Amino acid sequence: MSDDEQRGRGAVPVHRVGGLLGDLQAADEQPVAPRRRADAERNRAQILTAAERLFAEQDPRTVTMDRIAKAAGVGRATLYRSFPDPSSVAVALLDEHERRLQGQLIYGPPPLGPGAPAGERLAAFYLAMLDLLERHLPLALGAETGAARFRTGAYGFWRVHVRTLLVDHGVRDPDPLIDIALAPLAPELFQFQRHQLGLSTDRIGHSLAGFARELLRSGT
Repeated sequence: MSDDEQRGRGAVPVHRVGGLLGDLQAADEQPVAPRRRADAERNRAQILTAAERLFAEQDPRTVTMDRIAKAAGVGRATLYRSFPDPSSVAVALLDEHERRLQGQLIYGPPPLGPGAPAGERLAAFYLAMLDLLERHLPLALGAETGAARFRTGAYGFWRVHVRTLLVDHGVRDPDPLIDIALAPLAPELFQFQRHQLGLSTDRIGHSLAGFARELLRSGT
């Protein structure tokens, strides 16, 4: 297990105004702040629900901020306060599903979690990622297509995980292999294989599991 896989997020500091006047002002503001937070959370939930529907109904790469705002019933300013572009909305939606998988890689039972040989863990990771892509392909296409894929936090996590497996197996120079090992999981490649070539996830998964075991067989 890698320490990099378990890093958390820092909290935002809260500042108060000192003195009696500051205390009175804070007391006056207390009923307002929770209401504003509740409004923001409600707007965010509406945005994510509407965006997920849009991503599923059409090519995710054609979804615009105007369409998201209209479908969510919020103003453009409200939308842009939470998200800068459609890709960031898709990332937020996909993030929850990817975090579940990340937890399984760290704490779950083998072969997906710790305790199995590196080749078996890589094979299990491929199968889990194929399942995620099968269930959430529209979101993955909206969030992780092309160069955008390499900038997501999830991709950084996958890189750390694969590198850990390569190092644990004894690969002498793992860094050039990391992205090669992750390349078969590109959302647009999965879309091509599944929906243009008509390959089943079982066929793709069987081939990738064999590739994982072969890749890590020699340990050199």
